[in-house]
Amino acid sequence: MAASARHTVLVVEDDPSIRTLLTSALHAAGYAVVSAGTGQDALAGTERSGPDLIVLDVMLPDTDGFTVTRELRARGIYTPVLFLTARTEVEDRIIGLSSGGDDYVTKPFHVQEILLRIRAILRRSAGLHAPAPPPGERPLLRYADLTLDEEAHEVHRGGQRVPLSPTEFRLLACLMAQPEKVLEKQQILQRVWHYDFAGDTRIVDTYIKNLRRKIDRAEPLLIHTVRGVGYCLRLPRDHTR
Repeated sequence: MAASARHTVLVVEDDPSIRTLLTSALHAAGYAVVSAGTGQDALAGTERSGPDLIVLDVMLPDTDGFTVTRELRARGIYTPVLFLTARTEVEDRIIGLSSGGDDYVTKPFHVQEILLRIRAILRRSAGLHAPAPPPGERPLLRYADLTLDEEAHEVHRGGQRVPLSPTEFRLLACLMAQPEKVLEKQQILQRVWHYDFAGDTRIVDTYIKNLRRKIDRAEPLLIHTVRGVGYCLRLPRDHTR
């Protein structure tokens, strides 16, 4: 039995021929597959089947994939999303990824590329749903009143749980792994996303903005911009630890 057989993929595509192609290819690769043709069906299908990953077309008859992803995140559902679209502009890619998506493939596509991207995303999120060891045995990252539990995929600030998407979680882990060190945007891009987006680092800026809204809701602010260089997790200079 293929290693991927334990994974379920939800394919959301309104074009029946593309939906059939992807469904057949994923079945052949050992995945369990469910499908949908609209945004509403995608939301319902996610709630019902709890997929491990969603292949989501951006242009749907009732809404768009970016809106569907934002709605999923608003409901506290952080299933990884691979966008599939005919849009090729970098701006569209940034909008999609900043809405909570994990990767982006443009049409026309090769099925093998889809399969490779799916495997890469599932590898990155593999530990997020694994049974967690007892709290005393978990590897924790700590800084100030911020705690990141890598095994349980949980973040707490001041004792309060902070819900993050998988990408936001990886970004925060990247910063917390080297606190008080300035990380260049290109470094962050490669460590969190594992490849660059044509050298465009604006996706890092967008995700940092999203992360700040969740992490830095109270003083002291921990995520700082080093203008012209990148970002750093540290206490304010005038704050005494």
